[in-house]
Amino acid sequence: MIEVAAVASLLIAFGIGSNDASNALSICIGSGIIKLKRAICLFGILVFLGILLQGQKVMNTVGKNIVDVNLLIAIVALAISAILIIISNWRKLPLSTHQVIIGSLIGSAVASDSTVNITSIIKIVISWIISPFVAMSFAFILYKTLEKTLSNFSFFQIEKLLRGFLIFSGMLISYNTGANELATVLGPLMHSGIEINQVLLFSIASIMVFSGAMLLSHRVIETVGKGITTLDPYSGFAAQFGAGACVLFFTFLGMPISTTYCIIGGISGVGLTKGINTVKLGLLKKIAINFVITPSLAFLLGYFALKIIKLIY
Repeated sequence: MIEVAAVASLLIAFGIGSNDASNALSICIGSGIIKLKRAICLFGILVFLGILLQGQKVMNTVGKNIVDVNLLIAIVALAISAILIIISNWRKLPLSTHQVIIGSLIGSAVASDSTVNITSIIKIVISWIISPFVAMSFAFILYKTLEKTLSNFSFFQIEKLLRGFLIFSGMLISYNTGANELATVLGPLMHSGIEINQVLLFSIASIMVFSGAMLLSHRVIETVGKGITTLDPYSGFAAQFGAGACVLFFTFLGMPISTTYCIIGGISGVGLTKGINTVKLGLLKKIAINFVITPSLAFLLGYFALKIIKLIY
């Protein structure tokens, strides 16, 4: 059973790399700042630092405060989440790791009559709803501020500054992927009652994230980096840094929020500075529908999967 739980968590770590690398890399790559392979190497290193240095709060929230996790619940929730994330990546749609894990955790817990903390769930759902709008506001304000302050610099100075800013904001998102996204995955496993070397687990999980990013991330990067609105280094930095600051803030609070949807909020905020017609609302509508369907589907799959396992055994 321990081996199954470990494999399930590593599979979803691979899914994080294939899906969530787009959060850190799509804007840099979409605006021509950095090549894909170099960006992914930097991403992998910072994911490990994020989970090692600041992942504990989010792991506690997901592993202890939502449901009373046991090994069977952790296995079912992580396995279902990994499958949904990889399928979503193949469809070229960004997906929230948090939504699938928490949805399947709650479904599995309800099926096994485990304790469910409704207050914690409400706080997390509220964080999910408001965080993209916070990121959107941050990005909008930052873009307008840059528009005024950088106008005194020469074109070449502005371009050089923005390239550096974009790399920095991409690094921030990469760090957040470890501190928030990967911490959400490992939280149920860490609090399921098994004994495990944390540093070893963090290292292996980070390698799996890197592998997923290297092999599959280009599909979602294309959607997020180029599919919502036209990005250049100037607007790309405002979108990415706004989202990164938002996620880091919620990470300090221990809230497992979606980096994916914060990035989308940041990109949309920048698009609004150029006019509503520059934002592809059809794609945003499709993503919003996915926002509702994803946790609901994860809940149902977690519930019925654990019920079936209990009937068999």
